[in-house]
Amino acid sequence: MQQRFSIFKTLLILGMGLIGSQCEDSTAQETATAWRTVNVSNTITRVAPWSGIVFWNDNDAVDTDAIQLEYSYVKYNDIVRDKGVYDWTMVETLLDQAASRGHQQILRFYFIYPGEPTTVPDYIKQLSHYKEITAKSEGNPTGFVDWSAPEVQQFALDFYSEFAARYDQDPRLAYLQTGFGLWAEYHIYDGPWKMGQTFPTKQFQTTFLNHLAKQFRDTPWMISIDAADTDYTPFDDQPELLRLNFGVFDDSFLCKPHAKENAKNWAFFGRDRWERGPGGGEFSYYNKKDQKLALSASGPNGRTFQDMASEFHLTFIIGNDQSRYQPMPRIAEAGMAIGYRMTISDCQTNGNDWRIKVTNSGIAPMYHDAFVAIGDRRSATSLKGLLPGKSAVCEIAKGGSKPDISIQSDRLVNGQTIPFEAK
Repeated sequence: MQQRFSIFKTLLILGMGLIGSQCEDSTAQETATAWRTVNVSNTITRVAPWSGIVFWNDNDAVDTDAIQLEYSYVKYNDIVRDKGVYDWTMVETLLDQAASRGHQQILRFYFIYPGEPTTVPDYIKQLSHYKEITAKSEGNPTGFVDWSAPEVQQFALDFYSEFAARYDQDPRLAYLQTGFGLWAEYHIYDGPWKMGQTFPTKQFQTTFLNHLAKQFRDTPWMISIDAADTDYTPFDDQPELLRLNFGVFDDSFLCKPHAKENAKNWAFFGRDRWERGPGGGEFSYYNKKDQKLALSASGPNGRTFQDMASEFHLTFIIGNDQSRYQPMPRIAEAGMAIGYRMTISDCQTNGNDWRIKVTNSGIAPMYHDAFVAIGDRRSATSLKGLLPGKSAVCEIAKGGSKPDISIQSDRLVNGQTIPFEAK
């Protein structure tokens, strides 16, 4: 009997020890996985990629970190001369030049430019039934496309299929602008504006816009706000086109009649369009004052650039002449005030995993995917489309113990980083 009691006592002690050990392990595990707040401090000192003031590619001052974007017009017949033969050398040169400076390109292809022949490929111009018109525009002899020729229409569709297949995911390309008419701005304000002849029919425009929406999955594409003129465009007849996620550009931003004229065109496309597609454009050239005072303290026509940029949720603006009127720090300051602005408002870790809350403190969202990362481990949550004033909690598993925080994207070129602030 005494021997049995001794054995029972021994087993009881061992069991209690095992339970105690398990409790200690459980407590230690809970301590190891407890979430704690990590204080992070960071400031934004440079313009964010995909945003800001834009210089033309050939601006003498373009090699500067005061900008992140460059702009170029491109002729269709610089790419295609013979049917089905595409020579992308011009595009590659422009993209490589921008990338070598740590910038990205905005490209706009055009058919008509005042004072120049059309950029329709030679193989189409040589067709016997293709009849262009030459007429004055801005006082100069100008070629106008014969949109009655089915070959021109097919070329326009095929061109963007080929372009998208090659460049839709190219980090050197930020945005694509396109359209018809003078400068591809969706108008022929000075010259022969004839539907189905010098300007494509509404039916073809509908086909064209839907085609672009199918081809471009990653690169945002944009059309002019002047496409709001429904006498020449299909949006009244085909209102479903307004559901396409294109952005818009305004090439006379800050002009004196902006509130009466341009603003109505922005409103036509929806004052919330910026939530889906980028808003951009160019400072007005209506008079010298528009350019000279674009970034001045009071603005050229009674409203400051920052005030109007906030109202229209601009991501970028072409300001090629600003290098003549403003020092680079002012150009950078204006660029940092538009587009997105990412703020880390909370950061927590359990020693290995991370939860990081990011708030967009800017005036527009990102239009490319970007991800919060710890070291080389990214969150699965993209910041693309995060609206101003909204937040996202980004979780990163097995990021380690150090707060090596960055915002990463596959749409950056060498030398680019996405800035963020943390307080």
